[in-house]
Formats: sequence, structure tokens, C-alpha cells
Amino acid sequence: MTADPGGGIFPVAASEKARNGCRRRFKIRKAHRSGQRHVRKREPPVARPPDDEEEEKPIEISLSFSSSSSENDGAPAGEDDDRARERKRERSINYGSLSVIGRRREMEDAVRVEQGFAKRLKADEVYDFFGVYDGHGGARVAEACRERLHRLVAEEVEGRDREGREMDWEGTMVGCFGKMDGEVTSGDAAEEMKTVGSTAVVAVVGREVVVVANCGDSRAVLCRGGVAMALTDDHKPNRPDELKRVEAAGGRVINWNGHRILGVLATSRSIGDQYLKPFVIPEPEIKVSRRTDADEFLILASDGLWDVVSNEFACNVVRRCLAGQMRRRTLEANVVENRAAEAAAMLVDFAMARGSKDNISVVVVELAGLS
Repeated sequence: MTADPGGGIFPVAASEKARNGCRRRFKIRKAHRSGQRHVRKREPPVARPPDDEEEEKPIEISLSFSSSSSENDGAPAGEDDDRARERKRERSINYGSLSVIGRRREMEDAVRVEQGFAKRLKADEVYDFFGVYDGHGGARVAEACRERLHRLVAEEVEGRDREGREMDWEGTMVGCFGKMDGEVTSGDAAEEMKTVGSTAVVAVVGREVVVVANCGDSRAVLCRGGVAMALTDDHKPNRPDELKRVEAAGGRVINWNGHRILGVLATSRSIGDQYLKPFVIPEPEIKVSRRTDADEFLILASDGLWDVVSNEFACNVVRRCLAGQMRRRTLEANVVENRAAEAAAMLVDFAMARGSKDNISVVVVELAGLS
């Protein structure tokens, strides 16, 4: 399955065309706000070394992006100041995301993008949400996170605003990740989902802050003044503090085709994975970064990218794409209309070319000029 990053109701237009003897089907969904488009397409099989054990499969792609509106796109006559500010905020957002099944048999990644997902009226602040979820043991937990986690965060943010409480991002994220874990490890479906889990890396972007919460080995990287800054630390079982925590809980880390919890799971934190608790926990690590004029863009991606691409290389590629210095020759001109989407696609191309064997999901969010 491919992910559907973004909410709302979309009219769907389907078209077919032939190119190089191959038939392709595109579904283009136009959002009701911020010029969003969502595209799915199916690519021919990617050539792989003969010793690759995975079955030959077409590459499934989910592509989404938001294009900024024209500067001359004025507010309607009579619009109040609050709505005008919100419209201005919506026009300024520019992002692109791409998910591919890669060389895996199943798509277990999920992506969510929600512009204006939460508001703090007393602080005159609107936040945008970006999330990448890398499932394992199946896609059900990743899909549940895609549908629910941003809603849990929005409820907490807006609840604090109504009650006049100060914003505590660390407490909010830890609580919401815990609630999300509770939803997938309890109830009627808990037994059949006990061996299913997902990483989660989410970013809440506001006018003054970028809040990143991470649980697992997906990653968020900020480019500030040309420097790649990791906003997350991968939760790997052999990370010294994680190894100590797992062993203190009575678990073991076994090096079996890589370091794994009980020889099974290659990440030490995740949502779900009920059968590996208390060794695998859902508690995220949180990084709150104050926005600066030097902030350029944010990259969120699953380990299908980071296993084969360094933070510095990824930031260099995105910088060149956003500057118009690097273009993707094979990308359909009528599909991608902004450089953030092209940058996300370029990173996926590099990951595939470098032999990534996992699902790959990438989100690129432009930050320059948004503060």
C-alpha cells in the first residue's frame, strides 16, 4: 500500500498515457487548500544485482506536494485580519514528499502531512504537521499512526490553549506517543497486532519553533546555514544508552544480521511491538529548535534513505534542487511544480541507485522565509 499524506476530501481525476511502450496510470488529487496535489504512479521494475533475494516487483510511488501561491493572490474583500493572516500562512508553506515500495514485497511506510493542523489562538500561532512512519511486521501500526497521531497532538495543543496552560512540547509528545501506543496495543485488534510495530518521526513547524519527536530509526535533519543538523538520534539496540536500558529491563541485544532486540527487532523504540515490551518502548526523544533566519529546510525520512545516504549528502542534494542547480530528468513535468517535491524525488532516486532494499519515504519542507 502507498501512503496518503494529507487530509481532506479530494476530487479525483484519472488519466492514462503511453510512454516508451509502457502504460502508466496517474491519479491526481487536488486539495481544497494550499494548492496541494497527490499523485500515485506505478513504475517499471528497477534493475538489481542477480544475487538480490527479493522478488522482482514494480515500484509503487506516492508523491505529494504543496505549491506556494502567487504573491498577488490577495485576500477576499472584507476578510478579517485573523483569516488573512491564516491565508498568508497557508500560502507560504512549500513541501514535497515521496514514498516508494522499493525492493520490498510490501509497502509498510506511511506518511502524513497536515497544514494548519493545530492552532493556539491566544499565541496567534498556527502549526503544520509532518510525519513519517516506518512499519514492520505489517503496515497496520504505521497506518494507524498516520490516521491518529496528528489528531492526538492537535487535541493536546489546542486543549492547553483553551485552558491557558503553557506549551510543554516534551510532555505533549511523550503523552501523545504513549496514547498512540495504547491504541494499537489494546482493544479488539491487539492480539492480532501484537507482533506489528512502527517507528515514528514527526515534526511540528510553527512560526517560532520546529518541534521534532522521534521513536525508532527514522530521522529528521535540519539544514541551517548550509550545515546539516541531525534533530534525532537513531534508536539502535547497540547505542550505548539504549543497550544499557534494554539489559536493565531484562532483555538482550543479539548480533544476528545486525544488532537486534532478542535477535528480532533492529530498533530499540517503536510504537506497537507488544510482544517485545518492556524492552522496546514507545517513548520518543524530543528536540525543540527555535527558528532562525538561517533555517533553510527540513528533511524527514525512513531508514530506507538514511541507510545509504548521509545527512550531509542529503542536505547538499536538497540545497542544489531548491536552488535550481539539479533537475530530475525523468520526472513528469506536469506532475511536479515545485522544487521541494523534486528534491524529495531526487533523494529517493539516489537511495535506489545506491542499493536501498527497504521502503523509502522522504518529506522535504522549505523553511526559508517562513518565520
